[in-house]
Amino acid sequence: MSADIISLIYIFVGIGLLVYLIVGLKLHNIIALLLAGLFIAFAEGMPITKIVPTVEKGIGGVLSTLALIVIFGAIVGQLMTESGASQQIADTIVEKMGRKYLSVALLIIGTIFGMSMFYEVAFLIAVPLVLSIAKEAKIPYMRLIIPTIAGATMGHSIFPPQPGPMALVTAFHADIAQVYIFGLIVIIPSIVCSGILIRRFIPGLDQMPLGNVMKPAPKKPVSEIPSFGISLLVPLMPAIIMIISSITKSFTSRNSITYKIMAFIGSADISMLITVLVAMIVFGYARGKSGKQVTDTLTKAIKGISNVLLVIAAGGIMKEVIIDTGVGNIIVNMFDKLPVSPFILAWLITVLIRILTGQGAVAAITAAGIVAPMVTIMHVSPVLMVLACACGSNTMTLMYDGGFLLFQQSFGISLKDTFKTWGALELVNSVVGLLIVLILSIFIH
Repeated sequence: MSADIISLIYIFVGIGLLVYLIVGLKLHNIIALLLAGLFIAFAEGMPITKIVPTVEKGIGGVLSTLALIVIFGAIVGQLMTESGASQQIADTIVEKMGRKYLSVALLIIGTIFGMSMFYEVAFLIAVPLVLSIAKEAKIPYMRLIIPTIAGATMGHSIFPPQPGPMALVTAFHADIAQVYIFGLIVIIPSIVCSGILIRRFIPGLDQMPLGNVMKPAPKKPVSEIPSFGISLLVPLMPAIIMIISSITKSFTSRNSITYKIMAFIGSADISMLITVLVAMIVFGYARGKSGKQVTDTLTKAIKGISNVLLVIAAGGIMKEVIIDTGVGNIIVNMFDKLPVSPFILAWLITVLIRILTGQGAVAAITAAGIVAPMVTIMHVSPVLMVLACACGSNTMTLMYDGGFLLFQQSFGISLKDTFKTWGALELVNSVVGLLIVLILSIFIH
């Protein structure tokens, strides 16, 4: 058996060990990721003096790229929730589009929430709002939940500055503005299929019971919530700043002051900082909140995502081990001569890691370490590689996945019904997204 095949086996054994530690032994994700990474490092023969620096580099690399982004994202989400901005977005879009286009309205709402907040936060904010809408419109609740969640999961998986896509953008050195533009092309058919068309093929959708965990959201008085314009502008502000920055840079010299200023403002960290400052003003101080109250909101947001941030950082351990041992190059060289699109290979690798680990951001970060060499060796578009992996990180999952359990436990439905709803919409999101990436690859190189 060749050394390359043995290296590949070690990777799969390492991932299998990770799954066993998390699912079988119920070990915390951070410890499990560290142990699995150490196993792969030792198995691949990495010098013992290099292992600790590699682990530190893996954690530090992710934290240096994502720490501020994750923290700022949590803060914006918390400020939107407490100010009523989320309610304003939902109420206005639903009112303007009416009952006839209610599902389309919820696709939009879900996508906005997904790209501007952590998925769990977006879920817990959106679901009570949707249950209120379903109750008022006298529509079976699951008919409205599916489009909302389809938009939220896809928005969270594809668009920076969310952790998974941001890590992919960094790994593949992709242009953020292009990720937004082509991501929009990918997401529209994906969420239409997974959020609207799929409902025709789910039996018993209207009879699914609703448990006691989730309740319709209480409404804040209109006079107490921000305007629709500012409620929508703030969560979209990072994307707007990054796109303007990218376009401006393309028309200016790299040595000009304008280029340097736009590169600074258009960076993920600074664009998110600007967004946080604006959110603090319009969702906090301008609504009569004291400095202490705004600070308490920020503290609450940061506490809520500390565990998520550390788990994502721990995912960088396996990524860095895979890169430093050269296994990523081995995998790429093995598949290089196969008559299969590199985007399909990248998607399959990410899907496999997502299903095995149950972590979307970890799957994206780990897969980036494996498939990054494809960009240069196979001469493919880094932007489309970002989108292929992003779609792979948002796929059908099993019972130990956090998103699966959040969906099932929130509505009190059976495992079978969870697979029919959550599982189906995630699978359709992922597959249709990949198909659109493959179509785009015909025209983009």
